[in-house]
Amino acid sequence: MRKIFNLFDLTQKVNYRTEVLSGLTVALALVPEAVAFALIAGLSPLTGLYAAFVMGLVTSVLGGRPGMISGATGAVAVVIVALVQSHGVEYVFATVVLAGMLQVAAGLFRLGKLMRLVPHPVIFGFVNGLAIIIFMSQLDQFKGTSGEWLTGQPLFMILGLVLLTMLIIWGLPKITKAIPASLTAILVIFGIVTVFGIETKTVGDIASIKGAFPPFHIPNVPFSLETLQVIFPYAAIVAGVGLIESLLTLNIIDEITETRGRGNKEAVAQGAANILSGVFSGMGGCAMLGQSLINISSGARARLSGIVAAVMLLVFIMFGAGLIEKLPMAALTGLMIMVAISTFEWASLKTFNRMPKSDLFVMVLVTGVTVFLHNLALAVLVGVIIAALVFAWDNAKRIRARKRFDENGVKHYEIYGPLFFGSVATFNEKFDVMNDPQEVIIDFAESRVVDMSAIEALNKITERYLKVGKKIHLKHLSPDCKKLLKNAEEIIDVNVIEDPTYRVVVDKV
Repeated sequence: MRKIFNLFDLTQKVNYRTEVLSGLTVALALVPEAVAFALIAGLSPLTGLYAAFVMGLVTSVLGGRPGMISGATGAVAVVIVALVQSHGVEYVFATVVLAGMLQVAAGLFRLGKLMRLVPHPVIFGFVNGLAIIIFMSQLDQFKGTSGEWLTGQPLFMILGLVLLTMLIIWGLPKITKAIPASLTAILVIFGIVTVFGIETKTVGDIASIKGAFPPFHIPNVPFSLETLQVIFPYAAIVAGVGLIESLLTLNIIDEITETRGRGNKEAVAQGAANILSGVFSGMGGCAMLGQSLINISSGARARLSGIVAAVMLLVFIMFGAGLIEKLPMAALTGLMIMVAISTFEWASLKTFNRMPKSDLFVMVLVTGVTVFLHNLALAVLVGVIIAALVFAWDNAKRIRARKRFDENGVKHYEIYGPLFFGSVATFNEKFDVMNDPQEVIIDFAESRVVDMSAIEALNKITERYLKVGKKIHLKHLSPDCKKLLKNAEEIIDVNVIEDPTYRVVVDKV
């Protein structure tokens, strides 16, 4: 029983009032987002809403980051839209289930720690790009039904309501934090529009959200190798996009709250949520940075807020659709613009004269790919690859060899810097095999042999010396290097006390 209480954070100090009100605010903000993402994917609005309910509930209960919100997302919608057009919604459900299985496997194999490889400039670019996307997506509310920009009174009316929403969200916390500013702003705008009979766009103008409890439904697809060939590529991309977005969001929330989430546990929870979403008629999804920031900025820190958000979303669908559809989009637009403003890493702009040019390039590139391609996984992947190549290039130039002769006429090469695939060519240039004395010592006390390319370079340099009849000693290499080098017993001087304990190639940690 105690474990169950811990699951819901009931043994910890929880501000239930804040958690409930914050969850209600998030639920209101989830409605237009879930509907919009479902429409982007070519699915019915309820498919997005069901996904938001299932994803939000499961990850709130089982996830590794209390306070983080998951639901239907634009990144997943962009991936599956082609599948919807070519094979229909049933294949989408099967894809989501398979993607969930892949995510569970990733969590069980503890692949969440790979997020350590994401550099800070990539995170800056990801966050800034996402903030720009959130802001740009709100501009549609300033357009008419045929896509033209509003003018005159309709424009001034919605603009005024949006600005008032933003003013309340910005100013109310300076007066009191007793109630969430976001929820207050939504209710105030709703009251103004209702009392004064103002004609403005509402949630109901986008689509109806009325429905029943998500129906249990095994995807109606042939269980065959052909089906697997169709859905696996989409499932792999959905799983990858979902994990990248979720784990990056987890890291960002960790920094804001100064706590630490559990990435592998979150991966398993995301996978379980997608599996259930697929069998309960949902389009799947992942963590949502915007809604998570709404939740955190409202003061929520426990699982209860996410559970309340998911349950209230279901209540809206089943019982409160008529009321929720009357909510003015201006209030939700103002809320999301404030989310975009708070999401953007303004501090990153101050680093333009301080960060290395390569880091600036990576940050701007990731932002650009995120904004223009709307592919967050690709943006992060490109950023990580470029950052890794820049790191490899910089380290390839750092290898040095200090040369000296001792009293016996033996020449010493004291190597400094990492020896890996990028620095092998420079390493080979350091030696003068033909003109060196009969005995040579290469000392790796200040170096590290990193990969198989480095091992092969050591084999080749020893072969070059041995071919001309000269004796060579390799000092301060790890036992792993010794096992992988040819003629190791003859060329390596082993000093048990001084030899480093680092491992090469065979590291299983």
